[in-house]
Amino acid sequence: MNNTPSPSHAPGGIETFDVVVIGGGPAGATAADDLARRGRSVLLLDRAGRVKPCGGAIPPRLIKDFAIPDALLVARATSARMISPADVKVDIPIENGFVGMVDRAAFDEWLRERAREHGAARRVGSFKSFAVDADGATLVHYLGRDSERKGGEGVAACVRARSVIGADGARSLVAKEAKVPKAERTRYVFAYHEIVRAPAIKPAGYDGSRCDVVYRGRLSPDFYGWVFPHGDTLSIGTGSADRGFSLRGAVAELRDAAQLGGTETLRREGAPIPMKPLPRWDNGRDTVLAGDAAGVVAPASGEGIYYAMAGGRLAADAVEAFLQSGDARSLALARKRFMKAHGKVFWVLGIMQRFWYSSDRRRERFVSICKDKDVQQLTFDAYMNKELVRKRPMAHVRIFFKDMAHLFGLARV
Repeated sequence: MNNTPSPSHAPGGIETFDVVVIGGGPAGATAADDLARRGRSVLLLDRAGRVKPCGGAIPPRLIKDFAIPDALLVARATSARMISPADVKVDIPIENGFVGMVDRAAFDEWLRERAREHGAARRVGSFKSFAVDADGATLVHYLGRDSERKGGEGVAACVRARSVIGADGARSLVAKEAKVPKAERTRYVFAYHEIVRAPAIKPAGYDGSRCDVVYRGRLSPDFYGWVFPHGDTLSIGTGSADRGFSLRGAVAELRDAAQLGGTETLRREGAPIPMKPLPRWDNGRDTVLAGDAAGVVAPASGEGIYYAMAGGRLAADAVEAFLQSGDARSLALARKRFMKAHGKVFWVLGIMQRFWYSSDRRRERFVSICKDKDVQQLTFDAYMNKELVRKRPMAHVRIFFKDMAHLFGLARV
């Protein structure tokens, strides 16, 4: 039921919202939902037909924290297979749990609709620019949908905002227009995947409950390739920061290796993925970033859905504090709290990606490390619960010495 106050109108009839959220992916939709539940007038502005390339994996922590219904899970992964350049396969069972798999088109839309059901206004449109009115409030200009025009978009529109959340993806236009300091200082991997129909006759070795992660320089010089099950479909993709690298060619090779080259391709998607959180997420006035716009995709793993939603929630908390106090310094709380919770994990993963993904020789050793039961247990504990597990200190010590042995070439592969 919609109990959120309707937006007010400024002189001249311009609608005024407490918050305008630009971008309706997991970060923006979560922020809009949280603020609408708190009784804020919220506008959620999102472009039509936008689907991000994504493996679609969501851990139990996300399912619990954000109340995701089972109906949205198109598959449950109960194991992962790490594949080395030399085709060594290491199977890692997910003990006493699973990783949920979602289709981003349906998942993102459900999140947007949940925000609307709790009171957020939804509009389809493309953000264009900001301006400031005579009272010092922010004017948000966008091109909205016109059902009577061919193509469905193209009508200039404007709303007034007390605050703005920019969740419009990597290379955020909101960050640029709002003049968020140093927003351009981040590194990107360009990700590309193909959604294919699962074959009626399954090839040898096919497992619809297993996520395959392939570490091979031919598939990516600095990232990895993946084959993730989505029930009736699969996501097959890769990524690289090397602009000259052929992602389509790599995905074609990956499909052939998985005996899925002849399966029906349902859609193809590509987008830049940030690999490091931005040094600042707010403009010190009225705007804060969330999701890919803030750079919260985990290095090495490329995981982004959980971190986007966690960041969206923290952005909503920061905006709520700002609206209550009028103190723009409250907006900086989003990044401060996110980095306190996840900064150490991002730092470790960043080092791991730079070192282990730099050559096939090192990739081979990395996959060899993944055979270790201590590594497997602690890795999945951290992934599933989104915390560095401290309950088994001796396991951490053993892993440290094993890592050193691999780093210096003392361990046998």
